[in-house]
Amino acid sequence: MKKKILFALSLLLGLTVVSVPAEARTDFKRVAYFIQWGVYGRNYHVKDLDTTGAAAKLTHVNYAFGFVNAESGCYSSDPWADWQRPVPAEQSVDGVADAPGQALNGNLNQLRKLKAKHPGLKVMISLGGWTGSKYFSDAVLTPESRAALATSCIDLWLRGNLPGLEPGAGAGVFDGIDLDWEWPGSSGAEGNVIRPEDKQNFTLFVRELRSQLRAFSSRAQLSAFLPAAAAKIDAGFEVREVFKQLDFATLQGYDLHGTWEPQTGHNGNLFNDRRDPNPVKYSVDQTVRDFLSRGAPARKLVVGVPAYGQGWTGVTGGGDGLYKPATGPAPGKWAAGAEDYKDLVAKPGKRYRDLRTGAMWLYDGNEFWSYDDPAVMLQKAAYIRLKGLGGAMMWSIDQDDSRASLTSALYSVLR
Repeated sequence: MKKKILFALSLLLGLTVVSVPAEARTDFKRVAYFIQWGVYGRNYHVKDLDTTGAAAKLTHVNYAFGFVNAESGCYSSDPWADWQRPVPAEQSVDGVADAPGQALNGNLNQLRKLKAKHPGLKVMISLGGWTGSKYFSDAVLTPESRAALATSCIDLWLRGNLPGLEPGAGAGVFDGIDLDWEWPGSSGAEGNVIRPEDKQNFTLFVRELRSQLRAFSSRAQLSAFLPAAAAKIDAGFEVREVFKQLDFATLQGYDLHGTWEPQTGHNGNLFNDRRDPNPVKYSVDQTVRDFLSRGAPARKLVVGVPAYGQGWTGVTGGGDGLYKPATGPAPGKWAAGAEDYKDLVAKPGKRYRDLRTGAMWLYDGNEFWSYDDPAVMLQKAAYIRLKGLGGAMMWSIDQDDSRASLTSALYSVLR
């Protein structure tokens, strides 16, 4: 049945199966980000990865985020959530509450329990992110600082030498490091340190980190989150050299359009849209082709998919609302202009789907939301499989619904 589905989708996508039969692949990466702050207002815990069924359908969990300081040190952005918070029984993976005085509490202890229940699951510590990349440029500026940063990150997260705890208390939680520097050589969050030499220094740091990871463990993995825009790729990454050191890389397959723009657009369209009036047209396929043309191996490209939507309000141009002027970001539960998939499915309005573009959206005459549903995930998963790519990555798992519908759709094809 899967072969028939893939064949039908390949005809729809205009793709040809590459190198091996689609059924022969069993090594797809199925990655999801878990946000450390989700245990607060969102009330999403490591246990939810298990009870929703998501953990059984993933190969990697990227734990977001660890931060980097200007003195070439790795540090926790929230020690309370990471290893200090006592987790009650009802939030614990195995139903056992953290006991007073135990060696490790918080999310890290729960991740260790999750791995015990799902032995094939790998957990990576993600370093940086949008708000944690300010000092990456300083931290990798010299050979000495690069070596110090690699040592610090491995000591803290992989050796598990966590401040205030016994040496090695956090050992065995993380299987590798995911670099989320946003972005070397080009703008990210306001105030980030940026240098022209970031591009070369990123390569040098990845080499140093890989060398120290090998010395720590032959099984330690290294990945990186990479941008969608060709201009950012060229400003910050020596693609061919970087990929020699990475086990895989996750590609930004979302925020292709958003509420920083005055008109509506697609959050994560699979293919370029002929209707798109913007001079530069973004799509998942365009990003994949940009990395392939710069020397990235297809099998190491893991495509990012969103579990959230981008939304605009004041969209009164009529029709289906696409590429129409807006007055600003639509209201969202956690942030203006953004909404979780699990909340978007209940929103009223008419839903539109463009199979040629690989996109869907919701429009009620005023609000416009671009997001992925399980059908779009199936289309993207088929693209990944038929193009011989490395797998899929979701930002972020707490935004999926209680049945892990988006995760399950990807799993149904990428296994």
